[in-house]
Amino acid sequence: MAHRRCLHVLSRHAAALLSLKTPPTLPFSTSISLKGLTPFQHRSLISSTLGPTNWSHYRHFSSNKNDDEGEDVDEDEDEDEETADESYEGEEIGDTVPDLGREYTLEEKEAEAAEIGYKVLGPLRKSDRVFKKYEPAFAVVQFKVSNGDSIFTERLKFCEVNDKLILNKVLLLGSQHQTIIGRPMVPDAAVHAVVEEHALDAKVIIFKKKRRKNYRRTKGHRQELTKLRIVDIQGIEKRVEVATAA
Repeated sequence: MAHRRCLHVLSRHAAALLSLKTPPTLPFSTSISLKGLTPFQHRSLISSTLGPTNWSHYRHFSSNKNDDEGEDVDEDEDEDEETADESYEGEEIGDTVPDLGREYTLEEKEAEAAEIGYKVLGPLRKSDRVFKKYEPAFAVVQFKVSNGDSIFTERLKFCEVNDKLILNKVLLLGSQHQTIIGRPMVPDAAVHAVVEEHALDAKVIIFKKKRRKNYRRTKGHRQELTKLRIVDIQGIEKRVEVATAA
């Protein structure tokens, strides 16, 4: 920033020098000696001989001690602008911000949910008996789950509390008698779940700093989560061996 200040000072002096007009010269017939005269006497002598002259000279006076501090403030602002530009480096221009107020059609909701890996069946009714006892089977979706487990995932769109879901991207199924591994998904496999809650995760502090740039940023973030209760696993046999009395 010192170079910028030097350029600013040089530009001011150059403007002042260019604005100066060439001082008039005395006629050749004048036999007055100008040696030993002060600049004020020199100018008064010229004005008395040739008449008044209008010399334009820009003079810069500073009545405030904080003028230099103001320049430092401008430099700090320039630094902030530069760091702000640097903070946007690495971001792709083609990235678009999602429109949160957009209204989706039913087909668009189903397509986007299917791309993520779930399907919304609708709200849970009182007559539905979806909760069962523990069964010796498990599935791997985003986590390893069994019926009765509760998991937290990232916020799922297009579903509300007490909605029934089907998680259809199952990677593996297992029980006491067999294991089915998908390539990469298991066909005809499904994990049924119920949305119990939409919540926020604990706050995470993000602190960024750049040395010698006067750049510090502190932000907080709470991730939106959805709590799911696993109620059933389909696509695999779940036989239970019953011990017989001898």
